Amino acid sequence: MADFVRDVMTPGVVAVRPDASLVEAARLLGTQDIGDVVVADGQQIVGVLTDRDITVRAVADSADPLALSVRSACTRDPVVIGPGERVSAAVSLMREHAVRRLPVVEDGLPVGVISLGDLP
Repeated sequence: MADFVRDVMTPGVVAVRPDASLVEAARLLGTQDIGDVVVADGQQIVGVLTDRDITVRAVADSADPLALSVRSACTRDPVVIGPGERVSAAVSLMREHAVRRLPVVEDGLPVGVISLGDLP
C-alpha cells in the first residue's frame, strides 16, 4: 500500500483561468477526458471546477454557459495537500471537507490531483 500522496496522485495539472467561460472549461474537460480542472489565477490556485459543478451550478439553473465564468461555478479556495503528506491525511481531509478531489501543491505550485479513485 502506498504511504504518500505522491505515490497515488495523478501527476500534472490541467488548469483554466477564472474568467474563462464554462463552455471553454467544458471543452477542456472533454478534450482532456477528465472530470475536473484546477482554476488558477496566474500560478495561484483559486478553485476547482468539476463537470458536476457545470451541470448543477449552471445548466440545471438554465444559465447561459457562454455568459458564465468559471469563477461563478467553481468551488473556491479549495483544500490542498502536499505530495509528501500521508495518504491517510488526504483521506481525512476529503472526509472532513466532503470533497472527492484535492489539488496537490508543492512549493506553492500545483503538481497533481488526488481523487477518491486514486486511493487504495
